Amino acid sequence: MERAHSNLSFRNSSCSLLVASLLLTAGVPGCGENTTVPTAAAVEGKADKETPATSDATSKKSDDTGRARVTQPVETAPRDGEDWPRFLGLKETGVSGETGLLEKWPKTGPPMLWEKKVGTGYSAPSIRGNRLVLHHRVRDEEIVECMNVADGEQIWQYKYATDYTDPFGYNNGPRCSPILTKNRCYTYGAEGVLVCLDFKTGKEIWTRDIKKDFNVFKKDQPDVPNWFFGIGSTPILEDGLIITLVGGQPNSAIVAFNADTGKTEWQNVGKDTWDGVATENPLEPKYEWTGEEMFVSYASPLAATIHGKRHVLCLLRQGLVSLNPKDGSVNFKHWFKPRSYESVNAARPIVIGDKIFLSAAYKQGSALLQVNEDGKSIKEVWRDRRNMLTHWSTAIHVDGYIYGFSGRHEQEATFRCIDLKTGKVEWETTGYEGELGGLSQDPRTGEIVDSKTGETIPWPFYGRGSKIQIGDRFIVLGERGTLALVKINAKKFEELARTSFKQIGYPAWTAPVLSRKRMFLRSEKTLICLDLKPDANAKK
Repeated sequence: MERAHSNLSFRNSSCSLLVASLLLTAGVPGCGENTTVPTAAAVEGKADKETPATSDATSKKSDDTGRARVTQPVETAPRDGEDWPRFLGLKETGVSGETGLLEKWPKTGPPMLWEKKVGTGYSAPSIRGNRLVLHHRVRDEEIVECMNVADGEQIWQYKYATDYTDPFGYNNGPRCSPILTKNRCYTYGAEGVLVCLDFKTGKEIWTRDIKKDFNVFKKDQPDVPNWFFGIGSTPILEDGLIITLVGGQPNSAIVAFNADTGKTEWQNVGKDTWDGVATENPLEPKYEWTGEEMFVSYASPLAATIHGKRHVLCLLRQGLVSLNPKDGSVNFKHWFKPRSYESVNAARPIVIGDKIFLSAAYKQGSALLQVNEDGKSIKEVWRDRRNMLTHWSTAIHVDGYIYGFSGRHEQEATFRCIDLKTGKVEWETTGYEGELGGLSQDPRTGEIVDSKTGETIPWPFYGRGSKIQIGDRFIVLGERGTLALVKINAKKFEELARTSFKQIGYPAWTAPVLSRKRMFLRSEKTLICLDLKPDANAKK
């Protein structure tokens, strides 16, 4: 395996050169207008034989704040399958329990039911029943928009002003996914506006301004928030609490809000947690808290039961903390911070039984921790700085192996499989297994062409991709829009199909969403809906 790994590394260095040359001519799309464009497949799809149902929303003018608008939708009974009501789905792991999906994709990919021009953002849509909610930004407003999943038509929208500007030049839209319950919709905006809405009407129930309510500003610049990319960690709903990563000094890194009222129930983690803690840095063996730390996180928290005890696991900038969700008290902590100042932890922890897998880019690598039976302490099973360096896409565990995307930058990124027990890399791939000399690029369009056939093909490399699991397969979305169906195989990389859609281009950093045999992909300007229902595809 060491020899194979060496060969892969050499091959990937060659791929990196090709990627770099291709990136010079690749275009980056902007933001489009907010309109819905049904495709031909969508028109046919309306004969989907889904039983019509009376709308559960009522027609309504704007409320007295002028921020909510509800239209009269035509909704249908939901298809069979699962909801995807929060970040990474029902299980919050990127694993779908749906079955009976389209197994063989046509060359052009699954049929598109509809497409919709949307505003900027990296947030994934969330789906409950026959409703989809997307949080996006159009010009100087953040918009929470509820749509009918069957056609993308708006049901209601709620909006508020924003002047957030990303300090590193990335887009200025929301990063967090909505949380949907039977009656409520919760969103967390790029500059820290936490909102609770009525899921039926879009009417505001409560709102909190995190910047004003907690000390998240720079010590020497009281008007400048102390963060890299704004707010990027989706909260979780746990036993009536919205548990949110805030990053407030000195001890408000994590705050729990009452889900019904928005009242602060508890806040914890910061100076009292990390001051004096042993680090991995020989130049700073013990950390000294300064009060100027940037400790907002970009990894969403995860609630899990380990040894019969409930934990809320939060991977902050300094490392992992486990909290008691009832009162916010600390169970245990583990330093896991890259040495580079310009770094973040952005991938969610993975829980496998009594073990926790952590991974980050910026030369940090990964670690496997084991929680002791007391629930108050842990031990490190293994630590490796090179095997898996997950940037923002959360890896997935399947049958003793971890599958994820490794690499800080696009040209160095690979899709990898590692052994959970040992951390050993079993295989890695750029996503392209063919001869590099067989590819060329159209200088006019930037499209990749197979020199032998003359056909335009999807972008060959996955880059810093994302994925979800369906049964024994992954659906992979590369960051330049390549959509692939990959067989889960710990012995080798096995791609079954690949395609692309012109509407989904760089940066396609939002993971696919799957609900009731419909798959949703989102770029910076477009949301599309694909049909994975086998009988629907057979008719087409």
